[in-house]
Amino acid sequence: MLLCGPSGSGKSLLAAHSGLPVLRLDDFYKEGTDPTLPLVPGSADIDWDHPDSWDADAAVAAITELCRTGRTAVPVYDISLSARTGAETADIGRTPLFIAEGIFAAEIVTRCRETGVLADALCLSRGSLTTFRRRFLRDLREGRKSVPFLLRRGWRLMRRERTIIARQTALGAHACDRDEAMGRLAAAAAGRCATARTAA
Repeated sequence: MLLCGPSGSGKSLLAAHSGLPVLRLDDFYKEGTDPTLPLVPGSADIDWDHPDSWDADAAVAAITELCRTGRTAVPVYDISLSARTGAETADIGRTPLFIAEGIFAAEIVTRCRETGVLADALCLSRGSLTTFRRRFLRDLREGRKSVPFLLRRGWRLMRRERTIIARQTALGAHACDRDEAMGRLAAAAAGRCATARTAA
């Protein structure tokens, strides 16, 4: 299950409440020293909300290996440092379904579908003002970036939220609220579990 949506829309919370294993796609951000990182137009700020700030190839490889073997090595990323600080092993065992969540999840819908590993793709939407408040308070609490940076980013993302959701749905994700997302997650989990029992 791919779970995307604007930053602050509640993806991580929903994934945690689902009871399914979770792969954090934000751990596949590029490091702050990477010369290919995009900049916000007219600014010296790195545009961490642009898909080019993220390693899609590594994310797809990890998802595919996790689907095929139940285990894969994933980086551990510290957003406040803009750097990878280590690595760990993601292990879902024999669980037939897991969630890969992050703001760039929609970017790999087609690739995951083509490799035969996609169960569903959801775009969580909660409204721009709610998302702005949740995102700012979370980022402030976690010390992700400086306050001026967070305010600039938050204002920019609030103005772009409809465009962000439109792009993610155009890439193949289904836009929905939290309740519908939980229902689709439950349906996908039930379907995958039934398939696994039949195969066994």
